[in-house]
Amino acid sequence: MKKHILIFSLLAVFITSCSKSNSAPPNNGGDTTTTNPPDTTTAPDTAVISNSTFVKGADISWLTQIEALGYIFYNRANVQEDCYQVMKDEGINAIRLRAWVNPTDGWCNTADVVAKAKRAKATGLRIMIDFHYSDYWADPGKQNKPAAWSALSFNDLKDTLASYTKHVLDTLKSNGIVPEWVQVGNEVSDGMLWEDGRASKNMANFAALVTAGYDAVKSVDDTAKVIVHVSNGFDNNLFRYIFDGLKSNNAKWDIIGMSLYPSSTNWSDLDAQCLSNMNDMITRYNKPVMICEVGMSWTDSAACKSFLSDIITKTKSVISNNGLGVFYWEPESYNNWQGYSLGAFDNNGKPTEALDAFKN
Repeated sequence: MKKHILIFSLLAVFITSCSKSNSAPPNNGGDTTTTNPPDTTTAPDTAVISNSTFVKGADISWLTQIEALGYIFYNRANVQEDCYQVMKDEGINAIRLRAWVNPTDGWCNTADVVAKAKRAKATGLRIMIDFHYSDYWADPGKQNKPAAWSALSFNDLKDTLASYTKHVLDTLKSNGIVPEWVQVGNEVSDGMLWEDGRASKNMANFAALVTAGYDAVKSVDDTAKVIVHVSNGFDNNLFRYIFDGLKSNNAKWDIIGMSLYPSSTNWSDLDAQCLSNMNDMITRYNKPVMICEVGMSWTDSAACKSFLSDIITKTKSVISNNGLGVFYWEPESYNNWQGYSLGAFDNNGKPTEALDAFKN
């Protein structure tokens, strides 16, 4: 989600101005009760059937930065172990890695992404690449262009996005890494690369950027699945707004991605709303869904285990097996790393019981 560490998915803020062809995005200020708009589309006869193993994933993009400061990890037997292997021991079968264009400190740049992806492959884990198309965090509250792209015309911005996407994926490929999934944008709940690609101002521009990313991914590996990822997976109005807009502007994508960050007291309600939304997305757009980010306070590990077990079960239950998987966001963070408290390791660097949910 993230990405200013303490900005969570329930705090997305949208503007209400719009271009001549777009309505403003729905209220996404944290109201957990939503009313669906009338369904004006025709449902497909059948949904796409998933033929892959259910994904139980973790985004561990912070790992190299954490390790550089001396953090170490232990398995349940209190034996020191590489974090990738700890994740695998906990039932994780896939790793998600964010990519930043030119971060000032170097973390999550292309070289860092490649280093982490090589470790994931060596551990036998599947790989997702999450393009933020920014030098730092991109999320519902900010989608800042990379500094080097800031003065580009829109056509040049599309071309540069495509070239950068292809460069990163080609670099991975030259190192023996072919990601199974690629996100074009991160939590693009009001588009990306603002202001040019802000959905509430110009949905057509946003759709064109998504398609540019899609085409770039497919040019490197046409089997990779392209994800458009939106926050607040419980908010059906938001998802219909974004994906109706993308569809009406002929954007291309393979999977609808969601974030879900409930509390220990509201997770059951939000899970139920998320399931309803997932089924609606499959019926409405004939695309599978994936929960790309979840998290809950590490101090509520028992509640987090219940939440994870429930959302995994619900994701597996969606129409025609089109719930592809669930990723935990930065579970390896501990000792209040950068003020983030939604990890799933204790202060001694061991997994909490929350991750038991991935073993089933």
